[in-house]
Amino acid sequence: SLTQSRHSRHLGACAAALARFGRGERGDIGDLAVAAEQLRVARRELGRITGHVGAEEVLDIIFRDFCVGK
Repeated sequence: SLTQSRHSRHLGACAAALARFGRGERGDIGDLAVAAEQLRVARRELGRITGHVGAEEVLDIIFRDFCVGK
C-alpha cells in the first residue's frame, strides 16, 4: 500500500543516515557537527513515520511555502 511504501522510503533514509553516522570519524568538532546532522536526519525520518513533527520542520514549511521574510 502507499503507506507501507512511504514507511519503507523513510526507514531507508533513516538507515542511510545512521550508516553515514557510523562511518564518520569523530575526532574534531567539525566531524561532530557532521555526525550530529546525520543523527538529526535519522530522527526526522522516523518522525515522519510516527507523526512526530518538531518545530524545525514547521518552520521549514512556513519559510518554504509562505515566503516569510522576503
